[in-house]
Amino acid sequence: MTDTSHTKPRGRGRMRLLLGAACAAVVAVAGTMTATNAYAEADRTLTSNLTGTHNGYYFSFWKDSGNASMTLRADGRYTSSWDRSTNNWVGGKGWATGNRRTVTYSGSYNPGNNNTYLALYGWTRNPLIEYYVVENFGSYNPSSGAQRMGTVTTDGGTYDILRSQRVNAPSIDGNQTFYQFWSVRQQKRSSGTITTANHFDAWARAGLNLGTNHSYQVMATEGYQSSGSSDITVREGSGGGNPTTPPPTTGNPGTGNCNATISAGQQWGDRFNLNVAVSGTNNWVVSLGLGGGQSIQNSWNAAVNGNSGTVTATPNGNGNNFGVTIMANGNWNWPTISCRTS
Repeated sequence: MTDTSHTKPRGRGRMRLLLGAACAAVVAVAGTMTATNAYAEADRTLTSNLTGTHNGYYFSFWKDSGNASMTLRADGRYTSSWDRSTNNWVGGKGWATGNRRTVTYSGSYNPGNNNTYLALYGWTRNPLIEYYVVENFGSYNPSSGAQRMGTVTTDGGTYDILRSQRVNAPSIDGNQTFYQFWSVRQQKRSSGTITTANHFDAWARAGLNLGTNHSYQVMATEGYQSSGSSDITVREGSGGGNPTTPPPTTGNPGTGNCNATISAGQQWGDRFNLNVAVSGTNNWVVSLGLGGGQSIQNSWNAAVNGNSGTVTATPNGNGNNFGVTIMANGNWNWPTISCRTS
């Protein structure tokens, strides 16, 4: 957070990777902070650099100059405002330790025609990586100038996957050279759910491997030589409760030389993952019969056609094991499954 050498972004100068310079003064808090709704600390307005916890959430606020402020409110809510006297500022609420959590956020974000981002933001060590899931932005698209590595479709939208590098730049461990991983949402929004694991997995499939030691993870607002405001509430989980009827634990149908085995993956309040292992052939077509209300939200390691009713999966060069995320919509039964050679 001590970098004062910023210049304007590409299109008005060189690319400014806003959030990358906003972390050198942030000290990661050891352990995982569990956020609940049982906290009732008074609102607190920050105008100078500080990190800590408030109402059960980790927070970070940093600016290098000007009239930026952030007010910590109930639970995971914060509000912010800044004007053009501020060269660069960043702040948000989240968790002291990042992981593959599902993050829900809501509120308002007012970037105007300005250089500002709304993003889930974090760091890892071993190796040192700075990462962003950008949900909304103003006049400057952070994908400009970065190396495009593919896309991932998740949580109702498509994100561009990109990588960039900073050389001898501020980080959570002082000035270092490190990579930045980006998922930049093509369809801007200011409220929604971020299934962090889907981004982590998509980055890994593109050869972008995060470190093994996670530092903090916050839902951040940032502005650079701009003005704007935000009112954001963040929490863990996607709501909807847990299924009351557990799904079946096995599925093992097949035809001819093709056999498909289905097994459980992660589960959230409104969706669940399933893993499928195919054996007997490398040329297969797996059919999944989804129940009423269910839809495919995400898939990996296979080419999946369709998103409701009967969907099919075929090899895409990533082997014979693939997975899907199914939006339950109240239906927690596993789909029927069959396999044939192609």
